[in-house]
Amino acid sequence: MLNKLVRNKITTSTQEYLDIAEFREDTVIMRDGTLRAILLVASINFSLKSEDEQNAIIAAYVGFLNNIDFPLQIIIQSRELNIDNYLGSLRQKAKEQTNELLKLQTGEYLQYITELISLGKIMNKRFYVVVSYNPLSDKQKGFFSRLVDSLKPASLVKMKAEKFSKRRAELTRRMENVISALASIGINSMPLDTQSLIELFYNTYNPETSANEKLVDVNQTRAGEQS
Repeated sequence: MLNKLVRNKITTSTQEYLDIAEFREDTVIMRDGTLRAILLVASINFSLKSEDEQNAIIAAYVGFLNNIDFPLQIIIQSRELNIDNYLGSLRQKAKEQTNELLKLQTGEYLQYITELISLGKIMNKRFYVVVSYNPLSDKQKGFFSRLVDSLKPASLVKMKAEKFSKRRAELTRRMENVISALASIGINSMPLDTQSLIELFYNTYNPETSANEKLVDVNQTRAGEQS
């Protein structure tokens, strides 16, 4: 009973320090009522491009930044690549292999990967673009209505469906503009869904725990709650 109370107390205390109010419909709702959408962005090997291609990319990127009229955040996240599961599957395949030549080659490949890892950590980089929407930036609203929205306490962040839908529509418009602009540079991007957003923040705030404890699918959780 004591342990349960301690866990509950710690959980509540942790949530008080997070700026995130909830995840809804592939959107992050902040405690101040602003919204966030996060794009997973592919990388391009700039150094392998010709000089003309590099100049074209730079010019397109400068144009992209100049045409953005809302806040944008670019994040590069570097994590140590965990391939324990991959190595485990290789060992299993080596044991199950009936062809002696393939079994030998699998064993040699496994040894090569193991030695490669021992030389240093293999890092995995992911690139994200965070698109935001703040009601205060909506010029279609009057000053006082925007001010009232910004002063609402965190307890009122649980937005009504109509208000959320309107704000999310504006956020989606901005997100589509960014996706289109990045595509013109030759960079593919895609928005994270609700499950991916939760996993991203879970892995960011719990880098050690997330390596061993995977999150349950949010859709399964909702299905369990409804039943």
